[in-house]
Amino acid sequence: MTSSNSSGSTPLTLDTATFGTGCFWCTEAVFQELEGVVAVTSGYSGGHVKNPTYEEVCSKTTGHAECLNIVYDSSRISFDELLEVFWQVHDPTTLNRQGADVGTQYRSVIFYHNEEQKAKAEKYKAELDKSGAWDNPIVTTLEKFDVFYPAEAYHQNYYNNNSSQGYCQFVIRPKLEKFEKVFKNKLKKH
Repeated sequence: MTSSNSSGSTPLTLDTATFGTGCFWCTEAVFQELEGVVAVTSGYSGGHVKNPTYEEVCSKTTGHAECLNIVYDSSRISFDELLEVFWQVHDPTTLNRQGADVGTQYRSVIFYHNEEQKAKAEKYKAELDKSGAWDNPIVTTLEKFDVFYPAEAYHQNYYNNNSSQGYCQFVIRPKLEKFEKVFKNKLKKH
């Protein structure tokens, strides 16, 4: 998909990545900071219930994972670079859990949109497992993308809209600060 940027001069080459990294609040702000990322939407994917609500997803009966739908300009950031961030911003070795959040809705998952994304994710996962980057094996699942349901409006842009809230200060902010140090050369110029 190709479109023009806001000035209309340089064409954008848009693509989509969909990642589950546990609570979408925790990583939405991270992906929003990346140069080349056009939009990040929190939502649900991978389940069997159409148009689920947050409460339904939290009931652990929908099969959906909390995830991020990331639209990016592939001429400015690659899927490989997004995968690199994906592996760094959550623990891919804990089955259906991220920190205190427990349940299949918090699973580590890559919803691949095409065979190229699937192959890259498989390769990266195998290389990381082989490298011993983590003490435990990676349990991230690779699932074929089917449909994405945006979460309710209050979940969107959560950190930026609620940065003074305790959860944002004590859970999200430290993760964001660590990310900004590690990936400072990939951040948007403000």
